[in-house]
Amino acid sequence: MRDLERFGRIALSCVHREHPHKLDHVVRVPGDLRGPRELHPAFFGAYDWHSAVHAHWTIARVHREHPSPELAAALDTTLTAENLAVEAAYLAANPTFERMYGWAWLLELARELAGTRWAGALAPCVEAIVGHLHAFLPKQRHPIRTGTHASTAFALGLVLDYARAAGDRALDALVTERALAYFAADADAPALWEPGGDDFLSPILVEADLVRRVAPDFPAWLDRFLPTSAPGLSVPVQTTDRSDGKLAHLDGLNLSRAWCFAALASAFPDGDPRRAAFAQAHAHHAQAGLAAVGTGEYMGDHWLATFATYLVVRERETAPVS
Repeated sequence: MRDLERFGRIALSCVHREHPHKLDHVVRVPGDLRGPRELHPAFFGAYDWHSAVHAHWTIARVHREHPSPELAAALDTTLTAENLAVEAAYLAANPTFERMYGWAWLLELARELAGTRWAGALAPCVEAIVGHLHAFLPKQRHPIRTGTHASTAFALGLVLDYARAAGDRALDALVTERALAYFAADADAPALWEPGGDDFLSPILVEADLVRRVAPDFPAWLDRFLPTSAPGLSVPVQTTDRSDGKLAHLDGLNLSRAWCFAALASAFPDGDPRRAAFAQAHAHHAQAGLAAVGTGEYMGDHWLATFATYLVVRERETAPVS
């Protein structure tokens, strides 16, 4: 089930597929209505910009573990200095574009490409996004608590991982301060409200996964935050129609819950009942989520391979779970 090479092939089949495409572009003047490849010569595929970004991440990650001329050629095709200069200029000129989900995945891509021949070309995009984060986060007084793209907690987790890997102390400090300001006082999470009908993230679990990275006493915080029994979180979700892009989100919810549960399990020692409960929930969600990857429905195929690959990565980064 955890077949990274298969996930890489799925991402490869999408990353240079321009249509169908869900374009997010503000038409400011007549004649400014342009196609995906013209606007985004690097990230025009995989249905939308952020999915194109993280499809590149999937390909890069799989290539690192299973070197492939085909995967490398795919990165060479789009991650050129010329293409990425256009992307960086667009990001600089449109400071709310893909805020913050796409920003976060671009930084995760940068983390993956560090030390490779593609890293230098991506640097101007990274610079634009880091600048936007420093400008925006001090102004964002309230987090967005959602299970879709606008999730503040999920994006901050990816940004924090990038900042620490890159040694960017200023960005690390900013994200840590914002995460604690947003979430440190939270208690009694409304677990019965989940899942939402088109969630691909659990608002509760991505928040817990973020706070785990920054809180000085995470177990005590979690005891206040998450009810002892949360059946709405522990049972995998069923998807009724994978051709419906919104309903297909629920397959991703199982995968993202799985990596959050694995991370939460790692925060507790062997013998702690919380570790066992989280590990069991992780296993159930991983099984359900991975079974939905590569069904042939493009509404899921264009992004679920990334979530499956990210699950494998997060399972390795956190303590082994049973």
